[in-house]
Amino acid sequence: MTDARAGQRPGPRLLLVTGMSGAGKSTVLDALEDMGWDCVENLPASMLKDYVEQGLEGGRQVPVAVGMDVRSRGFDPAALPDIVRSIDGVSPEILYLDCSGAELIRRYDETRRRHPLAADRPAEDGIARERSFTAGLRSAAESVLDTTDLTPAELRDELRRRYGGQADQPVLTIASFGFTRGVSRTADLMFDLRFLANPHWVDELRPLTGTDDKVRAYIEQDESWAETMDRIEALLIDWIPRYWAAGKTYLTVAFGCTGGRHRSVCAAVEMAERLRRAGFSPNVRHRDLASRPSDTVEGNAGQGSIGGELSG
Repeated sequence: MTDARAGQRPGPRLLLVTGMSGAGKSTVLDALEDMGWDCVENLPASMLKDYVEQGLEGGRQVPVAVGMDVRSRGFDPAALPDIVRSIDGVSPEILYLDCSGAELIRRYDETRRRHPLAADRPAEDGIARERSFTAGLRSAAESVLDTTDLTPAELRDELRRRYGGQADQPVLTIASFGFTRGVSRTADLMFDLRFLANPHWVDELRPLTGTDDKVRAYIEQDESWAETMDRIEALLIDWIPRYWAAGKTYLTVAFGCTGGRHRSVCAAVEMAERLRRAGFSPNVRHRDLASRPSDTVEGNAGQGSIGGELSG
């Protein structure tokens, strides 16, 4: 596998944590600090270089995370990428935290805090201004992490996978989700499996999930299953090293079905097993596995049949 870091400068990692206010920057910095990172929040832009260089004195190799957003003195989204990448002795990276406008509004309502760019106006005005103001910084970031659908615990888990230690291959996550509960916001590659027969419409399988052998055996009877998995496996085995060679450190492959409990879960488990046999080390995340089975959610989607077992 090609090492995309071969051309990077040696030294500890320097991570600029930035993005939308309310997207979870403080949670990210707390998690990184727990993992041994040297963290500071809302550092004035003029002090960034001196702070990092002072931390390198004496040959220290501790990774550094600096949180900066529109509240930070001298915050300039256009200039920050060049400042971060001009610091010698570190391997710089920018992490941009994003979040949907609706979820940000909910968080501001819940905490009763004012948006820093809308002290006397509705929060949505400040969110719109900030999104436009930081658009260039988002484009310049090596990683964009959308926290809309992540609980604090899930966010910490994701950060442990990404920043808990150095890896010799990209952080690969195989995820499952249900389209009726919204598409996966963190997916780089997404596969729609709603064409497969739906176990939800089999009474004995409805309360089970794609992690159960009976559900897996049922889905494997679908004539499309084996060929679909073979083709996706071949694609991923070819593409994952190419993403890594191109400098993409984190890759999420998501499988979606209607409710996110059966077909997508089964596919994520199966693909993770295949990729492990191929030498990769994927993490597995099932977004909607804990949701309750619902005829309303499933609707009429996937009511095909295998051997006449399904009823309408």
